[in-house]
Amino acid sequence: MDHLQAIRIFARVVETGSFTRAALSLDMPNTTVSKWVRSLEAHLGVKLLERSTRRVTVTTDGAAYYERTRFLLSELDDVEATLGRAHGSPRGALRIDTGGSVASNILIPALPSFRATYPDIQLLLSVTDRTADLIAENIDCAVRSTANDPALVTQRVGTLRWATVASPSYLATHGTPSHPRQIVDDGHSVVGYFSASSGAVHPLRFACGAERVTLDGVRNDVLVSESNAHLATATAGLGIIQTLEFMGLPAIARGELVSILTEWNPEPLDVYVAYPPSRRFSTKVLVFVDWVKALFASLGS
Repeated sequence: MDHLQAIRIFARVVETGSFTRAALSLDMPNTTVSKWVRSLEAHLGVKLLERSTRRVTVTTDGAAYYERTRFLLSELDDVEATLGRAHGSPRGALRIDTGGSVASNILIPALPSFRATYPDIQLLLSVTDRTADLIAENIDCAVRSTANDPALVTQRVGTLRWATVASPSYLATHGTPSHPRQIVDDGHSVVGYFSASSGAVHPLRFACGAERVTLDGVRNDVLVSESNAHLATATAGLGIIQTLEFMGLPAIARGELVSILTEWNPEPLDVYVAYPPSRRFSTKVLVFVDWVKALFASLGS
């Protein structure tokens, strides 16, 4: 038995939901498809599919086997693509993980250019502000602000500037601080941003020349764990926030927010693409990494 061929045929039956449709898509006789699946079941010693005159149902063992083998088949296709096709024509599903602000404001507006260049790549964009486990969750790559996971391959792709902002109504009521320490001394309300996974609240950091200030004892009447919601709290007048500059600029242009302490912006945020070592030779990942690098370079210019 050609084990790999049997796995591919079994996967096609699962994906199409019937032996007949699988046979048509594979250009094989129905009896041949059925024979391959029976041979695979005999080799494994388990029943993968329940057959009836009307439908095919995947067993519990079959579902588990399919979930494990479909990723192996995908990686094998990537290896073959690397060896046998031009670098510019990758195909298949590419699952990307990133935060909401980067997805909405940077990646998605630029995706038409990626799709035009790589029309055979199907994008699965997982948007969350938590740090996903790329290996456990079978994610191909992530755009994130950390490079501290030794189990992943990381490449720095650019930087993003910070801004400290508040609404005009808030500043009219509470005053505008001229130094970071006045945020604490004058009792300003700061809308905190906390990690959805760890619960840790991100501190307010400031830099001016060689001087660095990290504020302790900040008053947090409201805390949120998602970047777009964080920005919305500032426009609602709930307090001062520190956000990525690209997020705040549209609201500043509309007069909904005011940038404050402009001489005290924190050090820029490094941005990385991270991916499991098993994806190191994936053409889909490689072209996406190159595209993201070019995208952040254009933002910087």
